[in-house]
Amino acid sequence: MPNDRDSDDTPHHNPDLESPFNKMPVVVVVLFLIMAGVEAVLSLGEAGLVGGPEAIGWRLALVRDWGFSGDLFDAMLAQRQFPPEHLARFVTYPFIHLSFTHALLAIVLMLALGKMAAEVMGPLAMLALFVLSGIGGALAYALLLDDPVWLVGAYPSVYGLIGGYSFLLWRRLEATGGRQREAFTLIAMLMGLQLLWSLFGTVGNGWVAELSGFLCGFALSFLCAPGEWARILRKLRQR
Repeated sequence: MPNDRDSDDTPHHNPDLESPFNKMPVVVVVLFLIMAGVEAVLSLGEAGLVGGPEAIGWRLALVRDWGFSGDLFDAMLAQRQFPPEHLARFVTYPFIHLSFTHALLAIVLMLALGKMAAEVMGPLAMLALFVLSGIGGALAYALLLDDPVWLVGAYPSVYGLIGGYSFLLWRRLEATGGRQREAFTLIAMLMGLQLLWSLFGTVGNGWVAELSGFLCGFALSFLCAPGEWARILRKLRQR
């Protein structure tokens, strides 16, 4: 006798209907929700859809309260006082952006590069690259420059993920006998675009934080990338 349960009763999964977040590491989704959530509230406020007239000033207030200031950090160093609410700016400024488009590109890059880093290095390593590269970028911005412009945006952190990507490509080219300098094509292209944009308008000094974030991400990958600890220990034993 035929089975009472028709095979068509079995639920089918249409890959076209699956949420893209099902394939995203949780840490990447959390970062996305924070970045996108902050920008959504600010953009809706500026459009007059939430918050009333006062919402127009939310973005500026957020920059003032949670953005990173090189001048403020210099004052902290001079006074040798480091209040926690100001140290927190090192990790909060990447979640504040100057506009919707400023946030959009950072979010897209974070999703693509964050997914790669989390899958290859692990979610905690990806988070470390993102956070520590942002801190490194802000430190370089404060210590190397005397710029009163406040630093906001996830780009130094995203450039740290680019550093991780470049490191993995660098190691792969080393293993396959390829030209390792090709691993730095992406960062060279991005820095070249920064130079090109500077010819047509004011770019600012944010590139210092971004390049420093890249260097931090690349350096941290010596500890975060798969097999690197074993490689370091092997070289230490050979001495």
